[in-house]
Amino acid sequence: MPANPFNNFTDYGIGIGLRVPHYDHILSQKPTVDWFEIISENFMCDGGRPLKVLDQILEQYRVVQHGVSMYFGSSEKLNREHLKKLKQLVKRTKTPWLSDHLCWGSVDGRYTHDLLPMPYTFVAAKVTAQRIREARDFLEVPICVENVSSYAEFHVSEMTEWEFLNEVVERADCGILLDVNNIYVSSRNHGFNPFDYVNGVPAQRVAQIHIAGHSKFHKYILDTHDHPVIDPVWKLYERAIQRTGRTATLLEWDDRIPSFAEVHGEALKANQILKRLENEPANT
Repeated sequence: MPANPFNNFTDYGIGIGLRVPHYDHILSQKPTVDWFEIISENFMCDGGRPLKVLDQILEQYRVVQHGVSMYFGSSEKLNREHLKKLKQLVKRTKTPWLSDHLCWGSVDGRYTHDLLPMPYTFVAAKVTAQRIREARDFLEVPICVENVSSYAEFHVSEMTEWEFLNEVVERADCGILLDVNNIYVSSRNHGFNPFDYVNGVPAQRVAQIHIAGHSKFHKYILDTHDHPVIDPVWKLYERAIQRTGRTATLLEWDDRIPSFAEVHGEALKANQILKRLENEPANT
């Protein structure tokens, strides 16, 4: 398959999230891992163990930053102090791109610490795209936005979620972090075909893909990142790779975290799909 024309980081392969329970194992055993994804906010500090561990990781591994509090969909101005700390971390890690979520979560300087869904309107897309451009210009690093899982919808929406995602990234001229587990979770909660979503995004803008597990309850599915990836999500991942070509892939496992070997083994299942599809022509 040809390289993804947007990101050109096809050699990044399969990564996993850097999590505290695995620090000692990684630093002592030095396992073979293509790259680690860090939650930016966990390392935006002046010192202490987080940065000490991060520097040790950076001596041996490539690191990509993933944020959880930029809130590109909020209507207020970007937090400049947050951006300054984030830029310091970007310089430290030399992350080739930086991702955060397509959502909102702050009002009048107060933060919900949650990834809240947005109304899919043209006005919201315009405001969100402008904030992404401002952040990219300040941070001086490519930005990718991630689709979130959702459990409620707005009646004022003027388009589907994937049409809104397309509108934002085209206006912002940015990349996409395509979370296929989030697509599956939202599709079950809201009753749409998840393959319509995967087929509807601009393949040339997908710079990274997330896979993860979730929890099923009686009336809804919750994006918990505490289980292995289920077969329907692997099928969505396979379809995404058919469209995008080889793309940096990250397994998220954030709760009830098992051994490093189990997490890494689950992530490496993606290699089976990548190898099987690598010589096939892109199917958009």
